[in-house]
Amino acid sequence: MPLTFTLGPDVTPALRDGILDLWTDVTNAGGAVGFVAPVTREDIRPALLRQFADMAEGRSRLVVGHDEDGRVAATAFLTRNTHPLMTHWIWLYTVMVHPRHQGKGYGRDLLAEAERAARAMDGVEAIRLGCRGGLGLERFYASCGYKEVGRVPDAIRVAPGDDRDDVIMLLALT
Repeated sequence: MPLTFTLGPDVTPALRDGILDLWTDVTNAGGAVGFVAPVTREDIRPALLRQFADMAEGRSRLVVGHDEDGRVAATAFLTRNTHPLMTHWIWLYTVMVHPRHQGKGYGRDLLAEAERAARAMDGVEAIRLGCRGGLGLERFYASCGYKEVGRVPDAIRVAPGDDRDDVIMLLALT
């Protein structure tokens, strides 16, 4: 069954807990979403609260996908660029699909939903995201229409002696 997507849902305790579970499970399964396993919900909580603060201030919007059981299964945050010379593009952060749902095309569905949301935002001409090299993520994003526009070698240190490239991807909307 496809996921049911919502743009800008109300932040409820159930949503908060669902995203905490998702983010923790994705990280602990090896996902490149800002942390390195092992993590707990309490490790993730401050980052999620910062995302919610950005939402409350109107700088960020959440796309959330729920599975057939109503559980949070996917997320992405669309965040406006605050630099006055760069307001024509937005950031896409924390793109996640729960490990139990990977391989079903939900990642593509999530990116398509984020693109629809971005196209509806006034003045937005592109979506930019960063991803951790070494995991094949850039190939996935490229297959969804994103182009690699930059790479900073060894910018992400996941462990001593394990440095990864910071890959910059862009999807033009015009």
